[in-house]
Amino acid sequence: MNITDVRVRIVDKEGKMRAVASITLDNEFVVHDIKVIEGDNGLFIAMPSRRSADGQFRDVAHPINTETRANLQQLILEKYEQEKDKAVFEAEV
Repeated sequence: MNITDVRVRIVDKEGKMRAVASITLDNEFVVHDIKVIEGDNGLFIAMPSRRSADGQFRDVAHPINTETRANLQQLILEKYEQEKDKAVFEAEV
């Protein structure tokens, strides 16, 4: 499985969420609503989730192993930084 596209939309609102990302797998399958969050130890991603009947949030889709999660997070955060830098540049122009 290859991540063939990463799209990031910067979020301009208060709170810890900085962006929302979508990834495409093998040019055939898309996962939307991956959140880029500013935590106490820096940026991280949160997979799409929904609230269950007991009030807990459960991931709808998520990586099975640590290596895949780290790779996915790296790709999304790199794209986030690119989009953030582009937004800053466009705001200055």
